[in-house]
Amino acid sequence: MGEAVKSDEVSAWYSKKLAVRDVSLEMKPNKVTALIGPSGCGKSTFIRCINRMHEVIPGARVGGDMWVGERNVYDRGIDPVKVRAQIGMVFQRPNPFPTMSIYDNVAAGPRLNGRVKKKVDLDALVETSLRRGALWDEVKDRLKEPATGLSGGQQQRLCIARALAMEPGVILLDEPTSALDPIASYKIEELLSDLKDEYTVVIVTHNMQQAARVADFTAFMLAGDDYVGELIEYGETSQIFNTPKDKRTEDYITGRFG
Repeated sequence: MGEAVKSDEVSAWYSKKLAVRDVSLEMKPNKVTALIGPSGCGKSTFIRCINRMHEVIPGARVGGDMWVGERNVYDRGIDPVKVRAQIGMVFQRPNPFPTMSIYDNVAAGPRLNGRVKKKVDLDALVETSLRRGALWDEVKDRLKEPATGLSGGQQQRLCIARALAMEPGVILLDEPTSALDPIASYKIEELLSDLKDEYTVVIVTHNMQQAARVADFTAFMLAGDDYVGELIEYGETSQIFNTPKDKRTEDYITGRFG
């Protein structure tokens, strides 16, 4: 089942530059939460704080607390590598491992982590993950072929299946359809609706129509005059789009700026 994700005054820096300031946000389990806002408002930075990917960048650091389920992933003694393994992440451009087959792309994480010892169990996990990624029927007869032979949309669903193979409670997606055509994007959107039955889903999107279609809850972020991203408003998606409480949210949604 999905785990709740709760940020408590999370801030993020790139060296000395503050990029995100004091974001407190509760992303509910087994729901889709969308992060929207103009470019440069800190959406992608914030989502990378959830699974400690932000720290991979030299000089980057995070302040505040981030709870995933019952644990604070920034507590002392928490291994960030394990956090990243347990919280799935899908990026803007599909990034399958280019030298690996479709099968090996999905199997790589469980193999590396020693989660599955027997081939029969690994076969079952690969099939289950590809089914959950809505890709099995398209690739079941070509599992040993290179992943790079798939279309862009198929590659992105493969990356989702690869993340699911680690059996995470939370799936993060950073603009997962921005490089895809409308039909491939629609398949990803359909998939997100299915995934929330088992996972908590957080998606960064520039596409407000997409947020309105797929998200149960929406968070609007904005950078002020100091170019630091902040959370402006958060609520059920229908409320954010139909009766926003903050004029800046209304201005963004109606296209007056951003």
